[in-house]
Amino acid sequence: MSKADYQDLLQAGVHFGHMRKKWNPKMRQYIFAERKGVHIIDLNRTMECMEEAAQALTSIAKSGRKILFVATKTQARDIITEAAKSVNMPYVTDRWLGGMLTNFATIRKSIKKMQNIETMLSDTSLTSITKKEKLTLEREKIKLDRVLGGIANLNRIPAAMFVVDITHEHLAITEAQKLGIRTIAMVDTNSNPNLVDFPIPANDDATKSVRIITDFMVAAIKEGLEQRKQAKSELAETAK
Repeated sequence: MSKADYQDLLQAGVHFGHMRKKWNPKMRQYIFAERKGVHIIDLNRTMECMEEAAQALTSIAKSGRKILFVATKTQARDIITEAAKSVNMPYVTDRWLGGMLTNFATIRKSIKKMQNIETMLSDTSLTSITKKEKLTLEREKIKLDRVLGGIANLNRIPAAMFVVDITHEHLAITEAQKLGIRTIAMVDTNSNPNLVDFPIPANDDATKSVRIITDFMVAAIKEGLEQRKQAKSELAETAK
């Protein structure tokens, strides 16, 4: 596994926290200093946490289990969507529906409905629906796809969740806690790091910061997937 680079984190602005008046005292251990009323995150602690989180993600990916990416903040959506797709993992980037995991059976019904609509619309031989009905179905499909498209292939509860901004995504964190799903998250100075299993102290607002942390986690997942692929290959060779 590659090591996190201090200078790269510095250049990405990972160390910039929130104004002191917004801080969560439970982040004290991750704060290096205060400059002009703004908390500065200790990047040495960030690197330690990144590497611990990455080890956990590598192990989960190697086991073949799914990791759900969550980030509904505008500046993080595209980064997280791209990252999740690159490792074939589920993601939520539009909005978190209440019960998305704790009421997973109902959510699966909505996904099935979306897939049925897609099948109907792609059936060129279907003549039983009017243009108006088709337009209504297309609009409904777009709406469902925006919210559920990222988890369309998620058939069971994920083993872990990678989150950007746990305060913003508090509903997702709460559901993960109820279900015992392991949580890995970027945690800024205004949040409570004790709410997640693997907190990564970092600026969760700046695009560059989100990207550098996410890329590191994706690299760890890719390593786990490659180890799984290699282990399967070796097993197949042994079975011959």
